[in-house]
Amino acid sequence: MNGTIQAPTIEYALLAPMLVVFGAAIVGVLVEAFAPRYLRSAIHVPLTLLSLAGAFALTIWQAAAKGIPTKAAAMGAVAVDGPALFIWGTILVLAFVSVLLIKGEDHFVAAASAVPGSAEEEQALHEGAAHSEIYPLVLFAVGGMLLFPAANDLLVAFVALEVMSLPLYLLCGLARRRRLLSQEAAVKYFLLGAFSSAFFLYGTALLYGYAGSIDLAKISTAVGSVGGQDTLLYIGAAMLGVGLLFKIGAAPFQAWKPDVYQGAPTPITALMASGTLVAAFGALVRVFWVGLGGLDWDWRPVLYGVAILTMVVGAVLAITQTDIKRMLAYSSIAHGGFLLVGVIATGKAAAQNASALSGILFYLVAYGFTTVGAFAVVTMVRDAGGEAWHLSRWAGLGKRSPLLAGIFAFFLLAFAGIPLTSGFFGKYAVFQAAVSGGALPLVIVGVVASAVAAFFYVRVIVLMFFSDPAADGPSIVLPSRGTAAVVGLAVLATVVLGVYPQPVLDLAHSAAQSLFVR
Repeated sequence: MNGTIQAPTIEYALLAPMLVVFGAAIVGVLVEAFAPRYLRSAIHVPLTLLSLAGAFALTIWQAAAKGIPTKAAAMGAVAVDGPALFIWGTILVLAFVSVLLIKGEDHFVAAASAVPGSAEEEQALHEGAAHSEIYPLVLFAVGGMLLFPAANDLLVAFVALEVMSLPLYLLCGLARRRRLLSQEAAVKYFLLGAFSSAFFLYGTALLYGYAGSIDLAKISTAVGSVGGQDTLLYIGAAMLGVGLLFKIGAAPFQAWKPDVYQGAPTPITALMASGTLVAAFGALVRVFWVGLGGLDWDWRPVLYGVAILTMVVGAVLAITQTDIKRMLAYSSIAHGGFLLVGVIATGKAAAQNASALSGILFYLVAYGFTTVGAFAVVTMVRDAGGEAWHLSRWAGLGKRSPLLAGIFAFFLLAFAGIPLTSGFFGKYAVFQAAVSGGALPLVIVGVVASAVAAFFYVRVIVLMFFSDPAADGPSIVLPSRGTAAVVGLAVLATVVLGVYPQPVLDLAHSAAQSLFVR
């Protein structure tokens, strides 16, 4: 054959935030391989924090100094547009504060390979052993979170999904206490995640068979022009939807979420509940609005039902929970349903789509900060067995530590969407877009679900302030500087976004207007 193979064109400057994170992760692996054990944590912590901060600075520089790119990067495979940059900034900040939680407390097992309760585990605890590879694993997961919502073709999205998920499967099984529960959570997450990835990959194959391409723009073009292959299109779109809805924990694909949130180390739970949700919703919007936008009359009724089921399941089942982390997990499921209301609010008008997307972006920022703050508080409430997970152990917390109980109550009120908190404006933004898009019945269900959810939030507040504490608990540990910084930042963000949300709303709206695929 005559001819030459052209090397792909890579816009490294546009991809710099992701490349910094992935590069730091690779350096972290080299540190694990060659650095003395006693030096590893001392190297990993500044490396991880500096890489996340540097990637955030590059994201801000990209948006402010160079402007929003006018074409996709890496031969059209990665869309570094306004929504991607906004989501990148959000994920990087949430990852940074989650790493502060990891650094601040001793949450991880000394020897993951040892049988729980064995002499090997006791010896590792006595020797003060630690798993320093946690930090590069977190960086790989964060790198996948950055790539997933920016993926402009389905194969890149699948690779990003796996890079994001595989480290989290490992991290979920490394909790220092309740070892068997942590290992069970990791196995469940891995098995169910593998099934969801298989659905996503098979859906990608079917859409390739339909459109002859895995590029989202070409799939969108094919939806309006290819005839006689609707079976491939509908089944492929459905399978993609299963994979994406699993990642956000939407019903009926939510079964993994309470178990994994409960069993994982709390800082990892905070990272999953915030960063993973942001990345998954970014990918969901890009696939359904860009790649399958011409099919909206078909997928919107399905998502309509999924959103209702998700809101109802999350709100109702949360009432029955007695474990604080499982309750927050079902709360996350309900919030996923509220966010789906915004996804359904898409329409033919560009202004309507920008309004709906800006509401989703603002909601993700508001919910992410409040979630990380809530889980930071969970790490500080202890009993004899470690973190006080059972709700009965939180009784009387307001009498033992009024400040901490007040902060947690404030986060719960933000989850409920009380005015003057970030949660109120988050729900208002997505519900307003849904009303404008003609989805008023869905908004009514959302409001009712919010009222039901408010019940179990208020129940915890009443338990903390109007019950007598048990003689043996709960106890409050003094937070490390990292944990205190996380709580303070989360409170500040929840207050500012609730009292003066307009700058972030404007920023989200500006980002939403540049959603493109070239």
